[in-house]
Amino acid sequence: MFSAAAAVRPFALALFRGAAEPPPGSRRLTLGLPRRLAALLPVRRIVLVQAADVMTAWVLLGTTFSQMADLNNGALPRVWDGWILLSAVAVSAPMALRDRWPLAAWRVALVLLPVPVYVTAALAGSDAPYTPGMVVTYLLVIYSVAVRCDRRIALAVWLITVLGLWIADRGSAPLGAVITGVAVLFGYNVRVRRNATARLLLEERRSRQAESAQAVLEERARIARELHDVVAHHMSVIAIQAEAVPLKAAGDPAQLEAGLTEIRSLSLEAIAELRQVLGVLRDQDGRTDTAPQPGLDRVGELVANARAAGLSVLVEQPEPVAGVPPAVSLSAYRIVQESLSNAMRHAPGATVSVGISRESGAVRLRVVNGPGSSPGGPPGAGQGLVGMRERAALLGGELEAAGVEGGGFQVTARLPVEETA
Repeated sequence: MFSAAAAVRPFALALFRGAAEPPPGSRRLTLGLPRRLAALLPVRRIVLVQAADVMTAWVLLGTTFSQMADLNNGALPRVWDGWILLSAVAVSAPMALRDRWPLAAWRVALVLLPVPVYVTAALAGSDAPYTPGMVVTYLLVIYSVAVRCDRRIALAVWLITVLGLWIADRGSAPLGAVITGVAVLFGYNVRVRRNATARLLLEERRSRQAESAQAVLEERARIARELHDVVAHHMSVIAIQAEAVPLKAAGDPAQLEAGLTEIRSLSLEAIAELRQVLGVLRDQDGRTDTAPQPGLDRVGELVANARAAGLSVLVEQPEPVAGVPPAVSLSAYRIVQESLSNAMRHAPGATVSVGISRESGAVRLRVVNGPGSSPGGPPGAGQGLVGMRERAALLGGELEAAGVEGGGFQVTARLPVEETA
């Protein structure tokens, strides 16, 4: 339903209350100032678009003043020199403001440009009362308005412009309406394209975040299934021992106590690992992994496979790592496995150092590879690093992965181990 208030609102926004959107960051070309020069100026960086507008405004100020002063010197009667100066300011001021405040620049042009129009009409006689400077300034200003303001405001600005052209010079008003309309349409098209690009980038960012979140959930589910197998193993051992201990003890209190102590130890270990299980224990299809899970005792197999693939692997393990809970051993194995896989994928033929050590309360891992002897594959989605970090976090540990000088890569991890009395 038509409403007079709704029809008037775009004009009110254009003339008084509306504001332009900030310029897109992607096009804000900036130039850093040297320290010595920055100490003398109130700004640290120069926005090149604004600097170009200020320089253009300065040129327009000088050329407009010179042209009108020349016309005024040969005219009878002469125009007051103050009008000449105000005309030059009216042409140049909107140009200086248009990049930062385009709608304010148009309002300034709407208020001040009648002055140079009047002066030009008075000095040029029957010619159209527009100078090239006025045309350039106004077209750039309304283009900026169309790019940075709502389409209703841009339409209102164009209609007010057409009305002003008709009042100033009816003969040139149709051509002026077409030219300014083209500028507004061009600016609106740029605005639509920029908004579409921004929405596309936002959707891509959201898609990447969703993929990362899905990868985390899948990795947690896989870790939970692996830990479930470890816990199930402990429960089976406890059940067997609970049945065998009374038979083995045959009434001997010492053997019965030793058997019960071992069962208690296994139970506490199973409970501690059960607390680490996060998420579901089955995938979406209800399948479970039943294969025995590897641990630190099988790192040698990983090293052999990596060497067969062309890597030069050096293992630094001062002493065998014993007494590590299965969950920690499994996660350590997977972290070393993923690190070696990344080295084979992205640095073929590289030299890799694998360090495994046991310290008080933790297992430390360090896998470092140098640059490859041949180009590696394209960068992946980073899901391997996500999985390694999740494994470390699940155990209450921490993992860091970053590049090293010379083109290599380093993965370090600390996996806590609860010390038993």
